[in-house]
Amino acid sequence: MTPSPTPPTQPRTRGADPAGPRVWLTMTVEVALSVMAAARAAHLVVCDEDGLRVGLVTRARLTAVRDGAGYTDRVRLSDLTDGHGPFVLSR
Repeated sequence: MTPSPTPPTQPRTRGADPAGPRVWLTMTVEVALSVMAAARAAHLVVCDEDGLRVGLVTRARLTAVRDGAGYTDRVRLSDLTDGHGPFVLSR
């Protein structure tokens, strides 16, 4: 029996890879909102420093953070939390 050929290597991701503009955890909330507005997107795909998808963030989530009492223009996507980890998976 001849082994079947190995399929081409695909980029590693955590979970399904949804379409949408990609941003990085180090991006500020304000810049992420600007990217989202320019792309006219409902969500952003958030990636870590290795380019792996770590979650999605929605306009509603970013707007809620921006409108919050503790918001400054230095808040980064990596600062968002839902109590379970360093990043919020907003779907």
